[in-house]
Amino acid sequence: MNQIQANKIKNIALAGHHSSGKTALAEALLYRAGASDRHGKIAEGTTVCDFDPEEIKRKASLSTALAGFQYEDYWMNLLDTPGILDFAGEELSGIAAADTVLITVSAKSGVRVGTKKAYAAAKAMNKSTMFAVTKTDDKDANFYNVLTELKTVFGPTVCPVVVPVIKDAQIVSYVNLIEMKAYTYDDNGKAVEAEVPDIDMAEKEYRLEGLVAAVSEAVAETDEALMEKFFEGEAFTQKELIDGIHNGMNQGLITPVVCTSALTMAGIDMLLKEFELLVPAADEVPSDIKCDASAPLAALVCKTVADPFVGKMSYLKILSGKISSDMTVVNSRTGAEEKIGKLYTLLGKKQTEVKSAEAGDVVAAVKISASTGDTLCTAGNVIEAEMPEFPHPCYSMAVRAKNQGDESKISGGMQRLVEEDPTLTYEQDPLTKEQILSGLGEQHLEIAVSKLKAKFGAEVELSVPQVAYRETIRKKVEAEGKHKKQSGGHGQYGHVKIAFEPCISDELIFEEKVFGGSVPKNYFPAVEKGLQDAVKKGVLAGCPVVGLKAILLDGSYHPVDSSEMAFKMAASIAYKEGMRNADPVMLEPISTLNVTAPDENTGDIMGELNKRRGRVLGMNPAGKGETTIVAEVPAREMHDFAMYLRQVTRGMGSFTLEFLRYEPLPANLLSEVITEISAANEA
Repeated sequence: MNQIQANKIKNIALAGHHSSGKTALAEALLYRAGASDRHGKIAEGTTVCDFDPEEIKRKASLSTALAGFQYEDYWMNLLDTPGILDFAGEELSGIAAADTVLITVSAKSGVRVGTKKAYAAAKAMNKSTMFAVTKTDDKDANFYNVLTELKTVFGPTVCPVVVPVIKDAQIVSYVNLIEMKAYTYDDNGKAVEAEVPDIDMAEKEYRLEGLVAAVSEAVAETDEALMEKFFEGEAFTQKELIDGIHNGMNQGLITPVVCTSALTMAGIDMLLKEFELLVPAADEVPSDIKCDASAPLAALVCKTVADPFVGKMSYLKILSGKISSDMTVVNSRTGAEEKIGKLYTLLGKKQTEVKSAEAGDVVAAVKISASTGDTLCTAGNVIEAEMPEFPHPCYSMAVRAKNQGDESKISGGMQRLVEEDPTLTYEQDPLTKEQILSGLGEQHLEIAVSKLKAKFGAEVELSVPQVAYRETIRKKVEAEGKHKKQSGGHGQYGHVKIAFEPCISDELIFEEKVFGGSVPKNYFPAVEKGLQDAVKKGVLAGCPVVGLKAILLDGSYHPVDSSEMAFKMAASIAYKEGMRNADPVMLEPISTLNVTAPDENTGDIMGELNKRRGRVLGMNPAGKGETTIVAEVPAREMHDFAMYLRQVTRGMGSFTLEFLRYEPLPANLLSEVITEISAANEA
C-alpha cells in the first residue's frame, strides 16, 4: 500500500444503540467498496468486523474493530464499535480514533439510549456527526417518523440528505437531495436512476420541496455569503451544497441524515459517495495538535488488544508526524523509550504489514508496552494527547479458581484483559482478601471470564463479593484470663485482668496500668500480641474487631512456669470473656452514593433507595434534564444496584459509590448475616 496523506484519509466510527445495524452496515460498505469479496452475515458469523469467537457466538459486537479500505482516491478507516452499554469503553475508544461518527438509527425502533450516548460522546470529543437510518427494508420501518424524532431530540442541525420515496407503505426509490436524482435498486443492490417524483414523498408533513428547502437552509447557516444568497431566493449549486454540508459537518453545524438497507444494499453506494464528498478529511479536523506529516510525531494509543498468539496489539491514531517500524519513540506518560516493531493496517482480523504511516491514519502496532490513553512522541517534543474519561466500574464479583494451581494463569490473564479494557479492574479487596473483578455489568464480566478461558486457558467461578463486616463493643467491662497447665517438667502459667472499653480507632489500642509487678513488664508485649491476634476474629461472626481499647490492670505470674506464650493465651481468654459481656455488635459498611438520572426517574430511584435502607440526603440539578441524588446506603444492599439503575433509566443513569463509615447492623439482620458469613467461610 502506498503512503496515504492526511487529506485523503477519512476516519469514521460507526456507533449507536445495540442492534441498530452498525456491523451489518460496515459489512455492506466493505462489500460495495470491493474491500471484501462476500457480503457477510451476522447470523452466519461471516462478517469482517465481528470476528472474535465470542462475537460470533453471541451475534453481537463486543469490541471495536478497525477496517481500512481504499475507495476511489481515499483511504477509509471504519471503526465498528459495540452498542451494548457494558462495552461503552470500547465505543469511546473507537470514537477517539475517528474524526467523524456515523450514528446508526433503526428505521423500526428509532432513537434509543445508545443513540443519545453515541451522539453525546461524539460532541464531547468534538467529532463531526452523521446519522444513517438503517433497516429501511423492514416491514415496520418508518423513515419519516425517525427523521422527526431525530430533529426533536438533536435539534435543527439534523439535515436530510438521502430520503426514501414511499408509496402504499413501500419504498419505491431513494432521492439524493444534493444531486436531486432518484434511484431504485435491483436484487443485487445495483442503483438504477429513476425519475424524481413530483408528488408528496411521505404521508406526513414532508414534501420534496420542503426537504430541499431544509437542506438549503442548513447550508446557508454555514456561511454569510450563502445566507445572503438564500435570503435572495437563489438556488444553491450542487457544489455549494456539497461544500456547505462538508464545512457545516466540520464546524458541528450540520448532521446529515441518510437512509440505507444493509440487507438489500439500497443506499450503500450513496453513503460511500457521501463519505467521499461530505465527511471531513483527517487534516481538516480542528485539533490542538495539527495533523501535519512534516511535524514531530504524536500518536495516541486508542485501544489495546490482548492476543495470546500475536501478543499485545495497540491501535494508534497518528495525530502528527510519521511513524515507522524500528523507530524509537517516547511514552509521554511514563517518560520511557519504546521501540516500534511491526505496523499493520487492519481489515477486521486480516493484517497487512506497512513500513510506516503518516498523520491522520489509524494503524496497529504489536508488542509495545504503552497502554490505552498513552501518547507516543519523538524525543524533544513530548506532548500528551487527551483521551476521553472512561466509565468507572460499577458492578463487581468475587473470582475463585475452578481448578487448583491456576492462580498464576488467572492473574496473568486478568492483567492482560485489564490492559485491553480500561473499564475493567481486577484487584484484591484489602479487607476480605477476595479477588474482585469489576466492570460495567453482568454481561461485561461474563465476557471477560469467557475470554480468560478461551485466550489464556484459565477457568474461574464468580460469586457475590463478601461484605467487609466488623464487630465492636458498646460498653466497658473487665475480664480475667488464666492459662494454667501442669504436665511433667515445666508447666504453663499466665494470668491477666484486662478492662475493655469502646473507642474510636480501627486498630486495637493497648495500655497497661499494672501496679506492684503483678505482671512483669517483659510480658506486656506478649499480652498485647495475644490481643492483636484475638481481635482478628470477633465473638459474633468471626469478623475483625474495631473500636476496642484494652487496658491491662492486673494479673499474676509464676517464676518458673510463666512464659510469653502463657500470657498470650491468658490475654486471648480474657478477650473472649470480655467481648461476650461487653454488648458486642456487628458493624456494616455505609457508602456515599451519588446517582445521576433523568428527572422522570428520580421518584422511582428514591423509593428504591428507601427499600435498600438508604438515607437520601439531598437532590441537585445536574443539567440536561437530569438530577443527582445524594444518599448514604449500606454496602450490603448495593451489589445489584447497577442492574436496577440501568433497567429503570433505560441505561441513562450513572452512579458512584464510596466507602464512608461503619454503622451498627440492625438487630433483625444479625442472624441472616452470621449465616451468610458462615456459609462463605465453609465455601
